[in-house]
Amino acid sequence: MGIKLVRAGVSPSELVAPTVPGSRWQLFANTYLVTALNPKGIVFFVAFLPQFITTGAGVAQQLWILAVTFVALATVNATLYAVFASTARKVLSSPRAQRRFNLAGGTLLSAAGVWTLLAKRPG
Repeated sequence: MGIKLVRAGVSPSELVAPTVPGSRWQLFANTYLVTALNPKGIVFFVAFLPQFITTGAGVAQQLWILAVTFVALATVNATLYAVFASTARKVLSSPRAQRRFNLAGGTLLSAAGVWTLLAKRPG
């Protein structure tokens, strides 16, 4: 498998945009709704947020500040992941990157095969 991967050619790949059903806003709303109604997320917030509430001040205002802060940071995090993934996709789909992956993967598979072949078996 290692030798086959090293000898493999580079397959031409085109950046094909995935088909998105409906509009982007509809996709966003659907994703937001699924995430907001996820029971694990609700349990997390019920267990996590009260630890940071001061009992002497307005509880509702504190909860809103914490929740909005969390959502804003989660949005920034997801946006950065999307930008990184988009950039990585363009870089990694180049013929040069594919050739490097085939060479590195084939070398590692071949080395693992030789290592397995030379390994001493318990007697």
